[in-house]
Parts: sequence; structure tokens; C-alpha cells
Amino acid sequence: MAEAYIVDSVRTPVGRRRGGLSGVHPADLGAHVLKELVARTGIDPAAVDDVVFGCLDTVGPQAGDIARTCWLAAGLPEEVPGVTVDRQCGSSQQALHFAAQGVLAGTQDLVVAGGTQNMSMIPIAFASRQAAEPLGLTQGPYLGSEGWRARYGDQPVNQFHGAELIADKWGITRREQEEWALRSHRRALRAIDEGRFTRETVAYGEVTADEGPRRDTTLEKMAALDPVVEGGTVTAACSSQVSDGAAALLIASEQAVHDHGLTPRARIHHLSVRGEDPIRMLSAPIPATAHALKKTALSMTDIDLVEINEAFAPVVLAWLKETGTDPDKVNVNGGAIALGHPLGATGARLMTTLVHELERTGGRFGLQTMCEGGGQANVTIVERL
Repeated sequence: MAEAYIVDSVRTPVGRRRGGLSGVHPADLGAHVLKELVARTGIDPAAVDDVVFGCLDTVGPQAGDIARTCWLAAGLPEEVPGVTVDRQCGSSQQALHFAAQGVLAGTQDLVVAGGTQNMSMIPIAFASRQAAEPLGLTQGPYLGSEGWRARYGDQPVNQFHGAELIADKWGITRREQEEWALRSHRRALRAIDEGRFTRETVAYGEVTADEGPRRDTTLEKMAALDPVVEGGTVTAACSSQVSDGAAALLIASEQAVHDHGLTPRARIHHLSVRGEDPIRMLSAPIPATAHALKKTALSMTDIDLVEINEAFAPVVLAWLKETGTDPDKVNVNGGAIALGHPLGATGARLMTTLVHELERTGGRFGLQTMCEGGGQANVTIVERL
């Protein structure tokens, strides 16, 4: 049976909004990790079959198939193609899936997967407005569709509304969300202070560490914030941060490992993606995880570490309630509430952190999942080698 291996993975530090990476062209962020990945693995870059990158809001500097632009901006061979993927927040996790699937299918041997995003340069609202205005659309990507309105009516379609629906359905209080957010910051700061991210990151200029974690945050400060939705429970403190960054992984076949003298660090054990209610939007990691476990005949007790994207605290807390997973093995080095969420790069960032943490702790299986626009979720299970 064919195998797909993660040979290496690397990321930039995650820059905070208007922080040290905010003025960096997203292609240069991607080029930075690509050059480092080639250097670390020692591969001949001309041997790469494809470059699959995630990116959202592909307007302005992020337009024009940025995967290809990143590779060329890195000074790498022109004969290597690139393709850009948009599965919303899971874009670079899906990029990893496509890369691994090409290898598993036997049609490719070496594929680079990753993602890049500069949210400081291209805010979500700006990108949506830019895309809508030339077409005369004022209701966003969903409600302008007659078919959508016939099926879902005029219900609000946004992540904050979805987070509130989750909090309500699973009985998650604002206090519980704030306690999880505080834990995220504390875990991220511990990871930074103990050097847990050192191997997985490559500094960009003077930005040597993740900029998001707040040492001075407290439950009292969080409690003083107004909810985003009037009468709701979710505040900015319980939400992922607007961020900038990039990450990349090298995926190889067994033949490529042999031919290029590579040492794989993890084996792709499972890849899947599922969908559910697009209005609630953010709860798909729950059925997607159940699907993955059924397909693999694994249980959560077999999983040593979990990375689930902290788009909002209720996403993780509802998933914990449904799966019964020990919180002590979930986002052990903090999540997007503390570290940030550079949309198109987060999936690759999470896998980079997961692989390195499995190695640090000696764990065998790691599971990654994340909520995505449209009510979707990818699940990847890897085995440390």
C-alpha cells in the first residue's frame, strides 16, 4: 500500500495585526518558508512535482495563484508549478490533503504543501467588499443567491453568529470561554519560554517569536469586554486573532524518501473532510472527528495530541464535550486565541506544531481538525516515526 510521509515542516512566527509582519508581501512570507524548507531537507527543488498552498481573500497581493508566486519569489525553479486552495480557514490543511493524496495515488512523489496570509494587509471585510462591489452585490457571498435563500432563508451567515449558536446549543458560558482563552495564552507563553517552538519556526527579520500571546491578560480584563453580538457571550478575548504568517511542509512518497535520502518524521495515517450546518458553521469538527475515528477504528484514547483551531472558544469547548477528550492533550502549546490565525496558513501551522510536539513528547498519533466557512471541517491523523 502506498504511503505519504511528512519529511519536514517549518513556519514563520505568527505576526499580530499591524505587527512585525504586517508590511511583508504575502508572497514573500510564503517564499521565506519555502526557501527554509528546501534548505532543511536538502532536496533538489526541481524534483518537486507541485506546490499546493492555502490562501483566502485572494485579491490584491494575494491574487494571481499565490502558491506559484511564492515559489518564484523564493528564486526556485520555474518548471515547478503551484496551485492555490480555498477551503476557508482549513485551506492549508486541505493543501496538505491534496499533496498527500497526489503521493498516495502514485501520480506524484514530492509535493510541497502550505499556506500564506497577510490579514493586516488584506482584512476580511475589505476583501469581501472588494469582491462584491464590482458585481453590485451587497448581501455577501451567501444571501445574494436565490438558491441559498430558498434553502436557508435570511438567517445571518457569519462566524460570530455561528459561535453564539454553538455556545447556546452546548450550554457554554462566557466564563468557560474566558477560562479557556486564558489557558491558551498561558500555554502559548510557556511554550515560547521553554523554546518549544524554536525548531519549527524560522525568524523573519526581527520577528523571532509569535507576537500574539499576552502576558498581562486576566479573567478580569476579559470580563470587561463587550460581546461582539449584542446579548451574546463571545468577545474578542475568546476569538482568534487577526494575524500574518506562512508555513510549509514537504510530503514524500516511499520511493522519493529512498531516492533522495530523506528521513521522514511522520506518516499520514488518515485524511478526510466532512460538512454540516452552514449556519452554525463552526461545529463540523465534531462529526468530522467521529467520521475519522470510525474510518480508522481508533478512539480518542489512541490519540496522544490534538490540534483543533481556536477560531472561537466555543468551537473547542463543544468539541471537548462531544468527544470526551482530555483537555490536557488538546492545544497543549496554546491555540489561535493566543497565537493567532493567519487564515490560509493556519492549517499548515497547526500540523507543523503537531509534528514537532509529538516528537518532543514521544507521542504516537496526533489529530488535527478545524472549523471552516460553509460548515466544513478537515481531519488529519498522523503517526510519528
